[in-house]
Parts: sequence; structure tokens; C-alpha cells
Amino acid sequence: MPVPPPNLYPPFNIVRLSHVELQVTDLAWARAFYADLLGLQVTHEVPGALYLRAMEERGHHCLILRQAAQAGVGHLGFKVWDEGDLGKLADWFRARDLPAEWVDRPFMGRVLAVRDPWGVPLEFYARMERLPAIHQHYALYKGVKPLRIDHFNLFSSDVDGAVSFYTDMGFRLTEYTADEATGRSWAAWMHRKGGVHDIAFTNGTGPRLHHTAFWVPTPLNIIDLLDVMATSGYLDCIERGPGRHGISNAFFLYVRDRDGHRTELYCSDYQTVDPDLEPIRWDLKDPQRQTLWGAPAPRSWFEQGACFAGATPRESDLKATPIVAP
Repeated sequence: MPVPPPNLYPPFNIVRLSHVELQVTDLAWARAFYADLLGLQVTHEVPGALYLRAMEERGHHCLILRQAAQAGVGHLGFKVWDEGDLGKLADWFRARDLPAEWVDRPFMGRVLAVRDPWGVPLEFYARMERLPAIHQHYALYKGVKPLRIDHFNLFSSDVDGAVSFYTDMGFRLTEYTADEATGRSWAAWMHRKGGVHDIAFTNGTGPRLHHTAFWVPTPLNIIDLLDVMATSGYLDCIERGPGRHGISNAFFLYVRDRDGHRTELYCSDYQTVDPDLEPIRWDLKDPQRQTLWGAPAPRSWFEQGACFAGATPRESDLKATPIVAP
């Protein structure tokens, strides 16, 4: 299926991805994993919830951990340019008979809560409480030294449909994987902020969250983290990597917490700000698509993800399969 042309002039301005709410079954364990091991900074803690940010971020949080009886994902957050964009977004979703309501969120005030056509809970805001800069407080750096949230990747039962919908919202396609037998898209990477992606879609039972990624300074930070995880009781949390993706050219590592939430530690992709940048097409069977060095991903990477609160996953009818590690 041909990819749609970019919509360079949507009626609202989505700036970037912002934050994610993960529902966890053991908040104390999750605090140790995300703050003490990975190195995110705790900005607020109340009974049942924890807010964290990465080192370069001035906004109050990029990750919310919320105690729950069952693991899942509360919502994905995005920042818009100003308050006027929130009203335009509300009208845009309602015109498509999609749910949209106003809610109040700590540290953000008025927030627009919506769902895309597949039920993914999205929240948009214009202003988040600003915190003092800490990017030069080097004594605070620990773990993998996460600098900022970089992207979300979702399992999708309809990748072409997702690309079309998010293109209408102004997301621009940078790379995609095509199933040559059917002509359909198997995966797609889309951005707002000028990197390879703010959000990506991978064929599979969805909607489910595949992973959240954090940008780190260098590949050496990832290697240091691996040494720590391998010798401090976190060996089983290492799922895939380290390696370099063919798509995005980024250096990566995937780790998973006790609830199965997948985090990518990520660096070294490329700039995509030019409005006429053409998307790069990859063949699903190209062994360098997943990893430039040729190593295939494990089966868990293609099958396991986190469910969104209030969304019902559906199996994809695209049965093409990539190369999977034995």
C-alpha cells in the first residue's frame, strides 16, 4: 500500500511526545529499577504513584509509575504548542466520532484525554510545571544516564491505518517496513520533534505498548549498564542487545521490568527536520532491518507487550513474519 504524503499543515501543532503512565504491581521494586538502576530522577512521590524525569528535561515528568493490581499502560502523553491547539484537537477528534474529554492532571492542569480509532489512550497538554535545570549537575547522573524520553513503539493490528491516522495529525513518516508479498506496511516510524520517531507501529496483536525509549549519551553508557545489570540481580531483565538497528541507525538495548514493561535505551539516530525528507523503505526479510549487524530479535520481542487501560487488543490479519532468532 502506498504511504500517504505528509500533512505539513495540520490544524494544530503537536510538539513532541512527553510522558507515559505505566501501571506496576510493585511500586517499590519499580522505583529501584527506573530510578536507582536506570537513573531517572524522582520529582514527586505520593502513596501509590511516583513521578520521574530524565536529566535534560525541564518538564516535571516523563514517566509516571502507578501502583495497580494488574500491570498495564494508563496513557501516552504529548505536548502541544499552546492552549488553542487543545481546543482544535478536541474538535478534530469529536468530528471523527472519537471520545475526547477534559481532565485535570497534577503538574499539568487542563489536559485533553482522547482515544485513537484502536482505543489507545492519548493525553495532550500545553503546559507542564517547569523544574530547575539539572543537566549540568553531574553528581546526579547515575545508571545509564538517561537524558530524555525519545519515543513510543506500539503493536498495531493495522499499521497502514495507524500511519494514515497519525499522518493526518501531522506526524511524518521517516522509515517503514514493507511486506513485499502483500504490499502492506509491517512497521512504521513517525515523528514530530525531528528525530527518527516519536511514535512507531509494529504489526501484531494490538493496540499494546511495545516499548518506551530513553535517549542516553553514548553506547558506552549502555555497555556500563549491562555490566551492572549482569552483576546485581537484573540479568533476567536483559532482553535484547546491545546492537545497532538498521532502521534508525541507533545503538540500542532492550530491558524489561518485573511486570514485563519494555524499555529501550537508545542513542545515535539521525535528524529528520526537512519537510521534504523521503521515508526509507525496508524489506521485511532484510536481516539488517532489525539489526545492522544481522542478529535477529528474540520471539518475545515480536509477541509480548503491555495492554492499554480500556482498550481491547485485536489480532492482526497480516500474517507475514520477520526473521526471528531461534
